[in-house]
Amino acid sequence: MDTVVLSELLQRHATWLAPHGERVARIATALGKRLGLDACHQERLVAAAELHDVGKVHVRADIVNKPGPLDQSEWKEMRRHPVHGYWLLYRFVQQEIAEAVLCHHERYDGAGYPFGLSGTTVPLLSRVLAVADAYDAMTNDRPYRRGIDPAAARLELESNAGSQFDPEVVEAMLGLLDDQRLVAVA
Repeated sequence: MDTVVLSELLQRHATWLAPHGERVARIATALGKRLGLDACHQERLVAAAELHDVGKVHVRADIVNKPGPLDQSEWKEMRRHPVHGYWLLYRFVQQEIAEAVLCHHERYDGAGYPFGLSGTTVPLLSRVLAVADAYDAMTNDRPYRRGIDPAAARLELESNAGSQFDPEVVEAMLGLLDDQRLVAVA
């Protein structure tokens, strides 16, 4: 399945999703290089980053685009998007890509979803994707809130290293920010 077709589907469902995937892919590419991923894993990471929110096409558009906080039932539906994404992708992409999409909301401390995986049981591509996704989500506007300053996003990453995020991936991200390689991304 062509990633362009899926990106267009995301764009139609919520105009902010496709550009978000493109920005996350740029961040993930820089992170993957910094972490020393080989070319094969880099390609898979980029595909997973571009498609990580594809499951949101199965979430009602009024929830995805809601301008305010989600209620409990809306959050329950939203939290299903990684599983929906996996089922949309698993027959069409390499398994590692589908698994990265499935696990991109798992947390290093095990408090994530959908399975509550922790540490290195969370696939590496998902751990990289989680940091790239979070940074972009924090620094860009969403329907429900304005983006925050990159310095504030950096502090969030630092304070959540070892709990929400893999500390090694956060360290790589901080290195990228220090090198100012992401200036054009944010």
